[in-house]
Amino acid sequence: MNAATAVRYCEDVTRTRARNFWYGIRLLPEPKRQALASVYAMARRIDDVGDGTAPLSEKRDGLDRIEASLEQVSPDSEDPVLAALGLAAVRFPIPLAAFGDLVAGVRMDLDDQRYATWGDLERYCRRVAGSVGRLSLGVFGPRDPDGDPRLADDLGVAMQLANVVRDVREDLERGRVYLPEEDLARFDVTRADLAAGGAAGAGIAELIRFEVRRAREWFGRGLPLLAHLDRRSAACAGAMAGIYRRLLVRIDAAPTAVLERRLSLPGWEKALVAARALAGAGP
Repeated sequence: MNAATAVRYCEDVTRTRARNFWYGIRLLPEPKRQALASVYAMARRIDDVGDGTAPLSEKRDGLDRIEASLEQVSPDSEDPVLAALGLAAVRFPIPLAAFGDLVAGVRMDLDDQRYATWGDLERYCRRVAGSVGRLSLGVFGPRDPDGDPRLADDLGVAMQLANVVRDVREDLERGRVYLPEEDLARFDVTRADLAAGGAAGAGIAELIRFEVRRAREWFGRGLPLLAHLDRRSAACAGAMAGIYRRLLVRIDAAPTAVLERRLSLPGWEKALVAARALAGAGP
């Protein structure tokens, strides 16, 4: 497949399916932007299998096929994602094996996994999002690589936690609850309460605010990564993180709203966060 066609396909997927990430990715110089779009396109392909409506057996087969296809990543592939990812891997030291962690995390979703403790959920977050952090770091190319993979992993966990808090209602509709059972018990909240929405009582608001604080703590752990990156890579990661951090502020102000609708930032505010990140004003 023509390289330009493959890259354009991945950029289109990223722009239309991951608008929060696109605000950051477009701040990168062209080679890095193209490479990170290819990483996202593969991650999206994996996630779509887990979130789809196919029977479980078909989802498992689909993940198996994707995992096998990762052995055929090549600029010469006829698959646009594999071709663009192959080109990216030639240009940058992308740890492609990290996609295996992402596949393992999505398999956890298929097992109707319940998370008894934060440690259990952290393991899941590291697989599905820490892996993307490490893949992204391969594109960013840190000036000082020592210790950076862990920071990238932590920043990925922070973003996934923000997703968990934002998507409580949507996850319930899929039959999933990612909030740890120990946290529900701590605030005397049941799964039925979550399904009932804000009318279930004050415990839900306290629970959501607790999870918001945890996500903020993880951003505090991961954001030192930016000091190890060049200006535009730091702006990219900072814009992504900044959008999620602003979203957490909104959730903290109206915690039960996540049970009624999907909260998001307007486009102008995302653009402002990206502009501030590019100017070096921080996420």
